[in-house]
Amino acid sequence: MAADRERDVVLLGAPGAGKGTQAERIAARYGLPHVSTGDMLRAAVAKGTEMGLEARRFMDAGELVPDEVVIGVVRERLAEGDTREGFLLDGFPRTIEQAERLDALLAGAGRALTHVIQLDVPEDELVERLAGRRLCRSCGKGYHIVFDPPRRDGVCDACGGELYQRADDAEATVRNRLAVYRAQTEPLVEHYREQGILRTASGGGKMPDEVFEQVARLLDAPAR
Repeated sequence: MAADRERDVVLLGAPGAGKGTQAERIAARYGLPHVSTGDMLRAAVAKGTEMGLEARRFMDAGELVPDEVVIGVVRERLAEGDTREGFLLDGFPRTIEQAERLDALLAGAGRALTHVIQLDVPEDELVERLAGRRLCRSCGKGYHIVFDPPRRDGVCDACGGELYQRADDAEATVRNRLAVYRAQTEPLVEHYREQGILRTASGGGKMPDEVFEQVARLLDAPAR
């Protein structure tokens, strides 16, 4: 479905909030290119753009790509023709500095964000979603001990392999990731609330379809 009016959208949400699922649905419903930080960096590296080559230097060294380079990659991506009628940014910005740089970048092109959608899920539910994930050591098939358990505890239905929990999904690690996210994102939420473009969809205890109904209503409401 083509966008009937320009929507320049940022999607915010903690790890486990369901950003990937909602981003796919938003992109399909509104005809928006789904632009994630990881996708942008990988595409810029693959194309050998100036910023892509710069990003590759840091990635190959196992270092974080600095803001200046990430902003350059975003600038290159948003200059492509498919973003003319709008875009959906996922995973960027993550900090106030990045948000301010994005604001300036868009202003230079005569544009501005129209919607910032925050997916709000209680922390205990996020921990349950992430800490409950299990993977098969043999075939890589994924499970969840609550929402999609295997027939036999600890054993893969597909190949009989051992199921394990990634270190990133251990509860203590998950809570630390969420604390880092809150520290980075709470100022960002206030930044966009002050601009009058922040909208919140409640994702707690809801199925993806129910969450998307809220998101669609927020995106269909008049922009600023």
